[in-house]
Amino acid sequence: MTDMITTLTARPSRMQAFVKSMKRNAFGTPLDAAITIIVFSVLAYWAWLLVDWAVLRAVWRAEDVGDCTEEAGACWSVIAGRHRLILFGLYPFEQHWRSTLACLAIILTVIFSCFPQAWSGKRLTLLWGVGFAAYYLLMEGSLLGLQQVTTDQWGGLALTLFLFASVVLLGMPMGLGLALMRRSDMPVVRGFATLIIDFIRSLPLLTTLFTAAVVVPILLPSWLEGDKIWRVIIAFALFFACYQAEVFRGGFQAIPSGQFEAGKALGLSYWSILGRIVLPQVFRHALPSTINMVVVTFKETAIVIIIGFFDILASAKAAFGTGEWAPHYLEVYVFVGAIYWVFIFSLGQYGEYLKGRMSIAAR
Repeated sequence: MTDMITTLTARPSRMQAFVKSMKRNAFGTPLDAAITIIVFSVLAYWAWLLVDWAVLRAVWRAEDVGDCTEEAGACWSVIAGRHRLILFGLYPFEQHWRSTLACLAIILTVIFSCFPQAWSGKRLTLLWGVGFAAYYLLMEGSLLGLQQVTTDQWGGLALTLFLFASVVLLGMPMGLGLALMRRSDMPVVRGFATLIIDFIRSLPLLTTLFTAAVVVPILLPSWLEGDKIWRVIIAFALFFACYQAEVFRGGFQAIPSGQFEAGKALGLSYWSILGRIVLPQVFRHALPSTINMVVVTFKETAIVIIIGFFDILASAKAAFGTGEWAPHYLEVYVFVGAIYWVFIFSLGQYGEYLKGRMSIAAR
């Protein structure tokens, strides 16, 4: 009851503080007031134009594509008629239910991993193992007695999610391992990690992926080539790991060396000091940069279109590639941009939640 009363009494004070701040900063002088009115008027006008184009005058049904004239608004008919191509790419049409379930498997795996109850090594390993197994079995199909669909037919949102989740899952422990190797007292280990990190970071991501997709099969015998998608995922994960290793190294440098010495004085082993004392602080210091790396990685998955993968961006280009839909490319890119925004905004908000939780735990 006390908490409820406190909350109710706190809301007016916050609102009053906001109003006072607006009066002071936006309407403090006649010039400030004039600028504020002009800016908000322009923003309101643009918002009205957007709503009028995207909602009020829009055409929504695929069969009404003939109504998509210059006088009409957004032609969302292209989304209604071509959304399967955008979301599933080259995947066989009659098997789209499998691609849908595979997407849900990855999304649910990521969501369940965000709950604190899953934050243990065994639970996360089991969760991600089941999630990736479900994705692969559904997408490939032959092990479940379904029609086999090879990886060159995977595409759309399902492929983008799989690439993103695989890169982060493999790259995060690789980055931590490289960071620990770079801090090693053994010169050979430290020098090897430094060489790998600096060499990979000096190359563009496109060069790394192109090497994995095209150059590696030329250099290796056929029995060592493997599938193209796995070569690209490993190369992408290594690229992510080298940048993430520098993020972790910054987190290590923010911790006083006395904490290592105190752990040794208490008789703790190196791995106990690392796991119980050091790494929780490293993750807290590295969290903002780590969230930024994860967000950038999700956006960089679009680069795979250049090496022949039919991701969601390639599917979007194919969606308006015919003469009937060619004039409505803007609506397709808005739809794809909205998908990217949902995932990136969700990742950013979860990062804010983690920062708040870790700051409370540190007190």
